Amino acid sequence: MLKKLKEVLVTVSPVAALVVVLHFTLTPLPGMLLFRFLLGTAAIIVGLSVFLYGVDTGVMPFGSHMGATFMENKKLWYVVLVGLVLGFFVNAAEPDLQILAKQVASVTGGYLPMPVILLVVSAGTGVMLALGAARIVRNFSLPVLFAAVYGAILLLAVFSSPDMLAIAFDTSGATTGALTVPLVLALSLGAASMEKGKASQDDSFGLVGVMSSGAVLGVLGLNLFVKTGHLTGILELHKIDTASLFGPFIAQAPKIALESFIALLPMVLMLLVFQKLKFHAPKKEFLQLLKGFLITYAGLVLFLTGVSAGFMDVGNLVGHKLAMLENKAVLVGAGFVLGMLVILTEPAVYVLTHQIENVTKGHIKRKTVLFTLAVGVAFAMGLAMLRIAVPQIKLWHYLLPGYAVSLALMWFVPRIFVGIAFDSGGVASGPMTATFILAFAQGASESVEHANLMMDSFGVIAMVAMTPLIALQLLGLIYRIKAKNILC
Repeated sequence: MLKKLKEVLVTVSPVAALVVVLHFTLTPLPGMLLFRFLLGTAAIIVGLSVFLYGVDTGVMPFGSHMGATFMENKKLWYVVLVGLVLGFFVNAAEPDLQILAKQVASVTGGYLPMPVILLVVSAGTGVMLALGAARIVRNFSLPVLFAAVYGAILLLAVFSSPDMLAIAFDTSGATTGALTVPLVLALSLGAASMEKGKASQDDSFGLVGVMSSGAVLGVLGLNLFVKTGHLTGILELHKIDTASLFGPFIAQAPKIALESFIALLPMVLMLLVFQKLKFHAPKKEFLQLLKGFLITYAGLVLFLTGVSAGFMDVGNLVGHKLAMLENKAVLVGAGFVLGMLVILTEPAVYVLTHQIENVTKGHIKRKTVLFTLAVGVAFAMGLAMLRIAVPQIKLWHYLLPGYAVSLALMWFVPRIFVGIAFDSGGVASGPMTATFILAFAQGASESVEHANLMMDSFGVIAMVAMTPLIALQLLGLIYRIKAKNILC
């Protein structure tokens, strides 16, 4: 626990320092907002440390057990059914997705209700998690699967509105949150561990990326039947509470406690059912799993309360004030730095990078992956702010060539890096991105005269989810070239 606390403190502190510097220079925060932000930072540091400890002792072992049951019973109908149910209920309760669905419903005046977004996204991710699990069991090619899935997404994108395209790719990032990612990573690791040799290592990654693509398919599929036209949104900055220090925390904590309870409940119920039918773990191990889930719950509530009450309003105002400056290069530069720093606070990033280092027995260093990921997300944020500042740049100008490059790279990099890259795209867009980063982009869009809140702020999560696909596969290309040089 102490080790995790030190790690989180080192990574969260730079974000807090950046906001403090901006407060005393370019974007002074009114009233008690700065102190509320610092209080939220403290809650995030403690909450994230507790959460990660709980994940290690509860969620990850549960996912590994679930993955092992796939390989014990290789009947395709069983794998598909369990993957479908698990994917649907876990994503329906994922806090990140609920936050994004609320924001979409809010800025569209309820035109796209929260339950509708949750339903279509959860259905899509459930189907794709089932397909991804079946792929591991049947040892089907991961690059071929990704090529087919993103080919279908490209076809659907042709018939979708620009507003829904941005929302679709943003929901993809929001499905890979603090709870879903550890479970799915452990699920794939558990299933792959039953294989032998190099196939086991390669199949340990990629399931997160396959699952998250289902969110895009779900929303774009909805757009085929529900025509939204041109959506517009309103951001009510004047309603931000700047006078109270503890009020927002008191207001948010009960809601988040309930949402987090709902988020964990499906997994706890599945643990109880599968313990009775499949796992038959010793009593001591079973109680340890339950304790891990309880610790995870406590950490998640504290972490998300700090994010929601201490970070979102500050993100709105900082983005708004920076975009109002005459020199828009400052906005782009701030977005670049913010992207590099915020990615280091994402809880799922820690889970993934540690698993990469463990599975590869240290051959792929977590610090190398973390640095590559940070650079990729930094460019994503910088380009997203450039899109807000320059009206001629559209989201598809980034996404179309970006995904074309990432899909082309799949055929030239080691197979394990394909899975790592697509999983990294998912974990990069976690709770910090769905709250602070999106709030920052919304604030910037609201202050730029020609910008559209719907088309320009939504899409930033899509950018954050896309750039790691290229960055991590380029890292894989470097590894392949180095390996060839050593052999020569």
